[in-house]
Amino acid sequence: MYHLLRKQIVILFLMFVFVGHTEAQYREKNRPNHDDMPYYFGMTLAYNSSYLAATKNTKFVQDDSVMSVEPGASGGIALGLLATLKLNDFFEFRVNPQLVIGGSKYFTYRTNYPEKEEKKVLPSTIVSFPMHLKFTSDRLDNFRTYLLGGVKFDMDLASNSAARNAEDMVKLKKNDFALEAGIGFNFYLPFVTFSPEIKFSYGLTNIHARDPALKYSNVLEKLQSRMIVFSIHLED
Repeated sequence: MYHLLRKQIVILFLMFVFVGHTEAQYREKNRPNHDDMPYYFGMTLAYNSSYLAATKNTKFVQDDSVMSVEPGASGGIALGLLATLKLNDFFEFRVNPQLVIGGSKYFTYRTNYPEKEEKKVLPSTIVSFPMHLKFTSDRLDNFRTYLLGGVKFDMDLASNSAARNAEDMVKLKKNDFALEAGIGFNFYLPFVTFSPEIKFSYGLTNIHARDPALKYSNVLEKLQSRMIVFSIHLED
């Protein structure tokens, strides 16, 4: 998790330096009327690193068939739309529906009978509906920073919770609910607002459809989503 966090922070810092250098070339305040707009729209391109936080069932210590199970992280991309409503000078409400492609979850199992190590991959294609409250700073020339917090509802189109004859699979439920928090930066360019952002997602729902009859499923009790997202927003 810390490795993923360092990676995202480095990317955000490099983007900040690059855009900050470009921004320094502008002497005038770009699009000064933007702050008076009651609402505005945009689009999002994002990269995420996600994994599943696992809580083991008592079956794990009672049975010597599965010796260890470790969740793994993987990356995916997202495309989305953006709509922001201004509440006052410092607060805004934002919705950011997205299609998240990739970001498959996987588990690495070490079994005793037979003795081997294998990876079980769970493909994922998610329709995500984040809703955030943004707290923005004062605008300094063509730059502003903001904090955000909110919730999101995810629907996994590749959910296998209804799959039959899936002896070697861990089944996941279709829907998930999570809390989100993050930080972002607004760079006001002549024709668009460029906004790099990093946020953290903490799933509250147990998305494991546990099946006591399945060897790879019965050793797990809870599975909860965790995600780090680096986004680029382009706003009008």
